[in-house]
Amino acid sequence: MDTSKIVGEKIKSLRESQSISMEELAQRSGLAIEQVERIENNVDLPSLAPLIKIARVLGVRLGTFLDDQDEKGPAICRKAELTDSISFSNNALQSRKHMEYHSLSKAKADRHMEPFIIDVNPTDNSDFVLSSHDGEEFIYVMKGTMEISYGKHTYLLNEGDSIFYDSIVPHHVHGYQGQAAQILAVVYTPV
Repeated sequence: MDTSKIVGEKIKSLRESQSISMEELAQRSGLAIEQVERIENNVDLPSLAPLIKIARVLGVRLGTFLDDQDEKGPAICRKAELTDSISFSNNALQSRKHMEYHSLSKAKADRHMEPFIIDVNPTDNSDFVLSSHDGEEFIYVMKGTMEISYGKHTYLLNEGDSIFYDSIVPHHVHGYQGQAAQILAVVYTPV
């Protein structure tokens, strides 16, 4: 299943079912109308921050956009299932992509945490835009070195290091000097 093709459809369906115009969704989420239009038309899959803002306006959890599952009990994710991934762009209007997200919880309904294994691809891009959203994030570096821009500070994390932060503070996560890496990330977003 290509999750990137269903996110926009789910957002549009939820928006229309609540009689919210595209303009109202853009205004209430603080996003440009063009960005909302590109997301709904599956032209772009933005970073987590805009998705979280849209989820809050629509009154749903972030996972609503990423899965169709109804499992109420524990959800098990097998290593072989990590082949499905989502690549978010950092900026929906420029459509840059540098991370592949493998959900570890897509079978779990009504969750508030979103755990991912994230493959950070090498990139020549060094023009990172910090973003913020409600909630908290935990990152554990599995391979490589990560650079975390957090507010006015920058942190380098090596394999085995972790960081836990409030995601309301502007931040950006990327491989150090554009190198590849792999992380375990858990994103908590209040509903």
